[in-house]
Amino acid sequence: MYLLYSDGKGNIFEDESLYVVGRTGWDAVPVPNEDWILLPDGGSLYELPDRRGIGIDVKTGEMRLCEKGWAVAAFIPPAHTGFFMAAFESTPDAETLPLFCYTAVGWRNNEFYVPAIRIEQDIRQECSGYDTNEINIGLDNLTNAYPHNRLVKHLAEKCCVTYNCPAARNYFMGRWECPVPTSPACNANCIGCISFQPEDETIPSTQDRLTFKPSAEEIVEFTVPHLETAPYPIISFGQGCEGEPLLMWETIKSAITEIRKHTSKGSININTNGSKPDAVEALCKAGLNSIRVSTNSAQKSIYEAYYKPNNYQFEDIVESLKVVRRYNGWTSINYFVFPGMTDALVEYEALRKLIRETELNMIQWRNFNIDPDWYLGKIGVIDTGDSIGIKQMMELVQEEFPLLKFGYFNPPIERINGKFTSDFAHFTS
Repeated sequence: MYLLYSDGKGNIFEDESLYVVGRTGWDAVPVPNEDWILLPDGGSLYELPDRRGIGIDVKTGEMRLCEKGWAVAAFIPPAHTGFFMAAFESTPDAETLPLFCYTAVGWRNNEFYVPAIRIEQDIRQECSGYDTNEINIGLDNLTNAYPHNRLVKHLAEKCCVTYNCPAARNYFMGRWECPVPTSPACNANCIGCISFQPEDETIPSTQDRLTFKPSAEEIVEFTVPHLETAPYPIISFGQGCEGEPLLMWETIKSAITEIRKHTSKGSININTNGSKPDAVEALCKAGLNSIRVSTNSAQKSIYEAYYKPNNYQFEDIVESLKVVRRYNGWTSINYFVFPGMTDALVEYEALRKLIRETELNMIQWRNFNIDPDWYLGKIGVIDTGDSIGIKQMMELVQEEFPLLKFGYFNPPIERINGKFTSDFAHFTS
């Protein structure tokens, strides 16, 4: 598997004098042959300016830099989890990379390969599944149906048209998971926040944050028809284009209560930082079916160094997961995968403890969208310690907790209540 480099003009070449390696933590390491898969449909390649790729010299077997051009990384599409990041060495004046994932990528037999696994069989965000004509028809029909609904307008103009948000595009195609952003404010200061970055920071947010507080009536108006008519319907509070939805829990509670007066169909989910267990309990009483709590770590110190929480702490997110389980709801963690940190021995032990304490239902193994050097520097990690490998960690967790589901998306109620097959074993058998 040969290393790739860019000429700085959008052209990518293979360097047949170097075998590609991967990155885990601060270290460049060889990638096992069995970990490589073809770059999935919907994947793309990035040039990494002012960064030299690291590879293994074909003749000497020693690691060295590629001096022919800039390093190259891959974006792998949703439903896939990467095992190794791109390995590179930055020049002193290298600017911080944008908020995307940077997976290792190599070249063999005229094909691009990445070290990754398809962790989720759900096709809801497959690039080939989007029909532009159908989306445009849906945009016209739904914006005309709800001419005064600010949320529908936001989902149309910002999420669907401007950002090509997969969830918004699915909503306008009348299927599956419908996003319901609700909060313009947040009670965390995440280093890698995609909807807000301080003016003095070196990177921009990838999208604008919601600028208004929707009413319960606006939420109910378009979510009830979606739950009634869409296949495998879910409505999800808490999206990338907003702050923390639990800050709007009273509005969400009122909306859920009213929604359930009109329909019992589908699943009501919240994607959240889990900072307000009492609010989560109120939502469960109103009819919340599932929760997905985002975290970069199962360790308090690593979590709080990244999230920089205001008026809550790591223990609150643990309690929120416990609350939902007490109400027989479905619990997931949106687990940001950072090779070398996620699979560190100390993190593995912390994750096992979290699973046991919360009786967790599911891990969504999400690729961490962040510049790896910047991230480790921001949270003050100089040495990531011993690690076991992302793939090996997945296998160990699945072996110890066979009922724990692995995936990438929030499952619909039909799969929660029935046979759920998108687990790790499905893709490794």
